[in-house]
Amino acid sequence: MSTFFTDIRETLLPRPGGRDGPLPQLLVGLTVVTGLVDAFSYLVLGHVFVANMTGNVVFLGFALAGAPGFSVVASVVAVGAFWFGALVGGRFGAELGQNRGQLLSTAASLQALLVAVAVALAVLSPTSAPAGYRYPLIVVLAIGMGIQNATARKLAVADLTTTVLTLTITGSAADSALVGGKGSSAGRRALSVGAMIVGALVGAEFVVHVDIFLPLVVALVVLVSIAVISRARSAADAPWLRP
Repeated sequence: MSTFFTDIRETLLPRPGGRDGPLPQLLVGLTVVTGLVDAFSYLVLGHVFVANMTGNVVFLGFALAGAPGFSVVASVVAVGAFWFGALVGGRFGAELGQNRGQLLSTAASLQALLVAVAVALAVLSPTSAPAGYRYPLIVVLAIGMGIQNATARKLAVADLTTTVLTLTITGSAADSALVGGKGSSAGRRALSVGAMIVGALVGAEFVVHVDIFLPLVVALVVLVSIAVISRARSAADAPWLRP
């Protein structure tokens, strides 16, 4: 149990000179962003995710089978836009990957710009988000999440992918000492799951009870904060900046 809470503490309050510097806490912030934008996309834009591509692939199968409430076009657009965003993020990784702080700051800045566009579209959109708003929102948000995922992959901070939780949850069990594993980093993995839940909960509360654009506003604030912090921290020649 003490190891569990130590994992959480060292993720949120990394020790000076740690291998990943401030990256773990910043990636937890990006995980919250994932919950916020997927709450918005699923609840406002129909049965489609902009971050969880596994869900979209499953939804595509449902749509092809004629299940009501699912759209082939929406699923394909989301996957295609996400792929393009991952391509852009991969390019950033190739060019900026030797400075992890600069990479995260650049990627978060571009993602913040895309979310700002989404905020404007959501503010202008009627509550039902007709196709003229729905598809542009799917595109800009999915591109941003593709950039985020490619960046997190390049940063390679253990157990903080910011989006894919299936392997995180699997690892917490399969790597556990209970089954003879070397240790599951259960605290960090639980924190990642919790961050996603918090983002989804806050996003759903805003969409259902306040206004549809507010989850995106919160996501924008988090992204700008991450961009500023990572830029400021990347100025020094710290060991964590190197891949």
